[in-house]
Amino acid sequence: MVRVTVNGRSHEFADGLTVLAALETIAVRIPKACSDPRLAPYGGCRLCAVKIDGFTRPPAACTTPLADGMVIESHAPEVEALRRILLGMLARRYPRDAALRYPDKEFHRYLAAYGLTDALPETVAREVDDSHAYIRVDMAQCISCYRCVRICEEVQGQFVWQVWRRGDRSKIVPDSGGAFADSTCVSCGACVDTCPTGALEDRSVLGEGPPLVWTRTTCPYCGVGCEMHAGTRNGRLVEVRPVLDAPVNKGHLCVKGRYAFGFVHAADRVTVPKIRRGGHWRETSWDEAVAFTAKRLREILAQYGPQRMGVLGSARATNEENYLAQKFARVVLQTNNVDCCARVCHAPSAAALKTMLGTGAATSSFDDIERARTILLCGANATENHPIVGARIKQAVLRGARLIVIDPRRIELADYADCHLQLRPGTNVPLLNAMAAVVVEEGLSDEAFLAARAGGLEAYRDFIRAYAPERVADVCGVEARQIREAARLYATAKPSIMFHGLGVTEHVQGTEGVMCLANLALLTGNVGRPGTGINPLRGQNNVQGSAHMGCEPDNLTGFVSLADGQALFQQVWGASLPTGQGLNAMQMLDAARAGTFRALWVIGWDILLTNPNAGTTAQALAGMDLVVIQDLFLNETARAYGTVFFPCASSFEKDGTFMNSERRVQRVRQVLPPVGQSRPDWKIICDVAAAMGKGQQFAFRSAEEIWNEIRAVWKAGAGISYARLEQGGLPWPCPSPDHPGTTLLHTQRFPIGDRATLRRVEYQPTPGGPDGEFPFVLVTGRSLYQFNAGTMTARTANSMLRPSDVLDVNPEDARALGLRDGDRATVRSRHGTAVLPVHLNTAVRAGEVFATFHTAEIFLNRVTGPHRDPITSTPEYKVTAVQIVKA
Repeated sequence: MVRVTVNGRSHEFADGLTVLAALETIAVRIPKACSDPRLAPYGGCRLCAVKIDGFTRPPAACTTPLADGMVIESHAPEVEALRRILLGMLARRYPRDAALRYPDKEFHRYLAAYGLTDALPETVAREVDDSHAYIRVDMAQCISCYRCVRICEEVQGQFVWQVWRRGDRSKIVPDSGGAFADSTCVSCGACVDTCPTGALEDRSVLGEGPPLVWTRTTCPYCGVGCEMHAGTRNGRLVEVRPVLDAPVNKGHLCVKGRYAFGFVHAADRVTVPKIRRGGHWRETSWDEAVAFTAKRLREILAQYGPQRMGVLGSARATNEENYLAQKFARVVLQTNNVDCCARVCHAPSAAALKTMLGTGAATSSFDDIERARTILLCGANATENHPIVGARIKQAVLRGARLIVIDPRRIELADYADCHLQLRPGTNVPLLNAMAAVVVEEGLSDEAFLAARAGGLEAYRDFIRAYAPERVADVCGVEARQIREAARLYATAKPSIMFHGLGVTEHVQGTEGVMCLANLALLTGNVGRPGTGINPLRGQNNVQGSAHMGCEPDNLTGFVSLADGQALFQQVWGASLPTGQGLNAMQMLDAARAGTFRALWVIGWDILLTNPNAGTTAQALAGMDLVVIQDLFLNETARAYGTVFFPCASSFEKDGTFMNSERRVQRVRQVLPPVGQSRPDWKIICDVAAAMGKGQQFAFRSAEEIWNEIRAVWKAGAGISYARLEQGGLPWPCPSPDHPGTTLLHTQRFPIGDRATLRRVEYQPTPGGPDGEFPFVLVTGRSLYQFNAGTMTARTANSMLRPSDVLDVNPEDARALGLRDGDRATVRSRHGTAVLPVHLNTAVRAGEVFATFHTAEIFLNRVTGPHRDPITSTPEYKVTAVQIVKA
């Protein structure tokens, strides 16, 4: 501890602080134009100068280390005089009207406090750039604090803002040298967030005015789980800012979290219940919609039995709502036919990690990124699909961490990687086995770890010899030398951490691909230690939570098997549980096509647009007697096959919790009242349950009441209360009120015992690969600016940044096909056809193409095929043989 005197009073501070940081901990505020807690101390503006005994001149508080015995005056007369001079110099060409219009801006407050506002010039030549979809640039308000330059470098790692010329002639410009919209900006908004003036401003604030009320909540997009402050004005959401002390995003957001909130007030938002009558949607009352649904469910239940109906929960709904969805299926419908969209993304991660390690979730936290010496990123384009994690990985590499990227495309992080293994799509298993073979052959295993904590080693060593890099290099399309280099790096530059995405799981060997990752981690002792682990990057905001809450046919809340959880759940619920084998989402649709499945309630998931081989999904939906859709918008499933539409509240309009990729449970707080007649998902489920005579088991009055029942059945989450979550998110296991939460799993043993068994995984190629008729391999995925089915992002200005799906084609292939950038191409597979614009892109190799699936008009999933992982039924989205011709 350091003892210091500040303004005549003695204080104790922790070691390692700057003078500025110490002053802020005791609420002593001083001007600071160039300082931001997210940035390294800079000392450029000198506004934070303070008087310190023994110093000949007032030093900058932001760069001066705090020392024991210091005597500091924060507002000594000579310091205040200096600040006024410095502020006057910064503002000598600053427009007075800007300071008067937005008096709450940081720099404008300083001008007012030091009596300088009236002295500002009335007329200033403006330098406005309105080219960007979300950000207006007015460099007449720039004071050259360089915070925009530094945050773009030090937090996002994009290096967009550049300083041209020197001294008084210096100027900050985007790297395009021209319009901001033409720069390499990824629209994260960090520069706007840090700007102390109006030089960089959100267009939404300029159009609707600054927020009057701020509410802390959690982002509704990917599984990173960034915390945000949502700002409202006159009943509208007008701005979102990052939470500076958030443990996940640490004061940063991506374009979706920061700006893509316009869907909340979209013109086509459905806010009144609907029933399809005579082939047309008709608005109706809640009472009628609920009564109609309950009546039809009872009729189908009586005629066909509980095995002919099911419920699909939502990765966009809260934990509480997914818990009620599976409770409704099991208590009201008496069926285990319940699932969620984890089925089509990371079910293989959960299955593999549960089988091998005992817990089907990430083993580590995002903070282990900064602890790791080596990061292995497999099948995940993190800077686009999990941008805050991607930025943290990029910054770790810029600070000296090593990076291995395994991906068929040359993604952005490949440019920062020590090794980029650009494998053929569908060859994860042989490639990962080859890396393991190198570890075994070259004696790079952690023998002490293996002796204490792994089983099946001798049989595995005998098995893995057949996968030496030289034997599988041609299969993978990667040189043996590169495979060996990557294996050596991962095994020796420890601690090493893994992150993987849908490029691993959405394959016929998705589960086994994750098992191969786990083998590598076990062989090298990269489990259960800081800076290590195996971590799925979950796709949607609550896909981890939706399955974990029990929207899964074989498991109850907490991923407890039906047999193990039956007694406790029956006691808490006061109802018997069904014992029959449940169907997962894909099996429900299979049964519907076979005529043995009659009713489906789909919550927040456009299954028609996003399931592969869309023609078969259409056949299944067409054969059902009742399809209930619960969503924000009339999605493609609802348009074509819905019977009832329940309009639900967005995550900005309700309370609850989400669970992110690192197992952290975080609060979702109501920012706005529900739009129109929309209701929270949990309230809709409770209403239908009551109409079906089960109101006693669904008599909840708040999300917190539901959460408390979850805590009663989920032992690992029993210590996570709403009261504790007010202080910040908690990662499970957290079994008691005094437990701090668990950021790192498997430190001493595994839930399955002292040892984890290495798995011998043989390679099985994806059926229906390329041939003479279908010579190209199509890989599908997501993009930075759009999200999944586009249900939310397509109704925001993100559509200006990415208007449509495109087909990424290697220029060599494009020349051979007679295609130019912007041409439209017909993509045909053995299963269907789509037409979309061509984008020439050297990130994809010759013979391979890539496309997203966000645009309903293109409907790319008409092309993808029927193949699935045999363990989890997760579809193969990453290998589809196609032919391409100019449209």
